[in-house]
Amino acid sequence: MATTLVTGAAGFAGSHLLDLLAANPGSASDRIVAWQRPGSNRRQIDASGIVWDEVDVLDRDAVRAAVARISPSMVYHCAGAAHVGRAWDKTESTFAINVRGTHYLLDALSRVDQTCRVLIPGSALVYTPADRALTEHDPLVPSSPYGVSKLAQEMLAAHAGDHLAVVVARAFNHFGPRQDPLFAASGFAQRIADIERGQWEPTISVGNLDARRDLMDVRDTVRAYRLMLERAMPGDIFNVCTGTAITIRELLDQLIARAKVPVTIVVDPARMRPNDTPLLLGDPTRIRETLGWVPRIPLEETVDDLLDYWRNRKSEV
Repeated sequence: MATTLVTGAAGFAGSHLLDLLAANPGSASDRIVAWQRPGSNRRQIDASGIVWDEVDVLDRDAVRAAVARISPSMVYHCAGAAHVGRAWDKTESTFAINVRGTHYLLDALSRVDQTCRVLIPGSALVYTPADRALTEHDPLVPSSPYGVSKLAQEMLAAHAGDHLAVVVARAFNHFGPRQDPLFAASGFAQRIADIERGQWEPTISVGNLDARRDLMDVRDTVRAYRLMLERAMPGDIFNVCTGTAITIRELLDQLIARAKVPVTIVVDPARMRPNDTPLLLGDPTRIRETLGWVPRIPLEETVDDLLDYWRNRKSEV
């Protein structure tokens, strides 16, 4: 029985990837195994054909035992610390999860006596900041602890074992339903939904709104992940991006325009990030020409779906 493993399956990108795999199982796998952190109780997808397991990627013995049980032929390694701002204060845990956790997984996979294809969801933040669209050949000098952890993750992938065919997706900013409200778009949408319910004063506190980001729907992002794992050559690296950037202010304006009540923006200097990158824009030429991937979901649709998600979900804050 061919098995596909998704680590971090209860998280943001991981859960949307499970949606995609469950809806379109294809012929590459007979079974999907979904890992979540022990005790997290965050399972979001319960479709038939998905087997859930609780595995801590920082427990080397547990990772080896879990991998040996299932001998996966395809792996999406979605487990990881994903918040750029938090990494400044939680550098040790960010490196532990993103680097040591990846090392344990690749080591365990290399011990299984079969060829395995692995996708590592990397980050655009491995690049040196630039005032133009970044290509896969641009210099790699990260400007944040998070970016450094993702570059280290890529280096581990480059030195994976002989039985592993590893590809790396340098994903640019993606958002959508289920995203943690610690991220800007989801946080804005959650606050608007709370304001509409009368749970907050009609104001949103913000940091830097002038930063420009290459934004896409998470469902387009995971579609790129699947295409890469199934069709890319071992060692391939692709930007996953749109090639267009908008300011955070424009994104917030779109959300506020959909609010059912008036909302005021208040700038809070405490929300400014250290070394916030003014522009993060990718060049999608390589993935488009090599694999035929292009984003399909308009930004407006993602904004609508994100707001609907928070309107239909009781706030945790």
